[in-house]
Amino acid sequence: MKLAPLVELTRGGTLENQHFGAVAVVDLRGRVLAQAGDAHWLTFTRSTLKALQALPFVEAGGPQRFGFTQAQVALLCASHNGEPMHVEAVQGMLDKTGLDYRRLLCGCQVPMFTELGLSSAAGQVFDERHHNCSGKHAGFLAYCVQHGLPTDDYVSPGHPLQQAVRRDVARIARLSADALKPGIDGCSAPNYAMPLSHLALAYARLASGARDAEFGGSLAQLSEAMTAYPELVSGTGRNDLAFMRAGRGDWVTKVGADGVQAVGSKSRGEAFAIKIIDGNKPALFAATVEVLDQLGWMDDAQREALQAWRAEAVVNARGLRVGERRTVFRLSRRG
Repeated sequence: MKLAPLVELTRGGTLENQHFGAVAVVDLRGRVLAQAGDAHWLTFTRSTLKALQALPFVEAGGPQRFGFTQAQVALLCASHNGEPMHVEAVQGMLDKTGLDYRRLLCGCQVPMFTELGLSSAAGQVFDERHHNCSGKHAGFLAYCVQHGLPTDDYVSPGHPLQQAVRRDVARIARLSADALKPGIDGCSAPNYAMPLSHLALAYARLASGARDAEFGGSLAQLSEAMTAYPELVSGTGRNDLAFMRAGRGDWVTKVGADGVQAVGSKSRGEAFAIKIIDGNKPALFAATVEVLDQLGWMDDAQREALQAWRAEAVVNARGLRVGERRTVFRLSRRG
């Protein structure tokens, strides 16, 4: 495993932190076009997997069967803030499947909107619908209802739903199911590690939508919902919202916990996946913007829109600029 220094942080002109990782840029054939570090680094996909986990449900006509709106399809792919718009959309999905929110097996968490300072958690009561993965889990439940499967253990790796997920994730990443290295995600659902280049390939295919010969209709539903409703995929003040808005419908992107992000371009038929090994979010976002810039995917307006995500100034609690954050890698291009 070869990792590259991607981002450095200095304080008073002296190096304080260095964030290592890898980047893989691929086309629809899976060819590595550019990289930093090991393009094939085995990486847990975390929440970048969500749109791919929805494939069995969408392939089986689930959204049409239950009358899910495009906004609700976006929730299948979401790591949302738990804002009222998210909770209401998830409840609408559950209503259409006839199930109570207590059937969700994602657990309960203080929603992300409180961490972002959008509202205080004081005096509020939260439940499973506020969990950032509740949209994905509502889709899991809908699949079970559609196919007459038990709902009490739908996150078990041996459940027919999760077997279908593993099958379709392997197919879109062009891997064997056995090549997916299993783990359990924060929401209790199975998650998989795969080479970074194959995660990028999956996002190149997701972004290509209807052009994909195998999953075209389903990928079009998912990618178009994500770009139409990025505020539901993430939420106020969040990375996926900002990046997809800046992409003007061309970029399909999803961040995952612990420093992973994937971005696909519909028009180019290309995508990249990036991983920061220490999971540092500001470093991940700064590196992602830099990759977009080095690939020539941005114009001046897009650079301006994403400038804050470079997080170049390190500021303390008093607002004093005490350090600098800068990207230090150059993509190595193939061919």
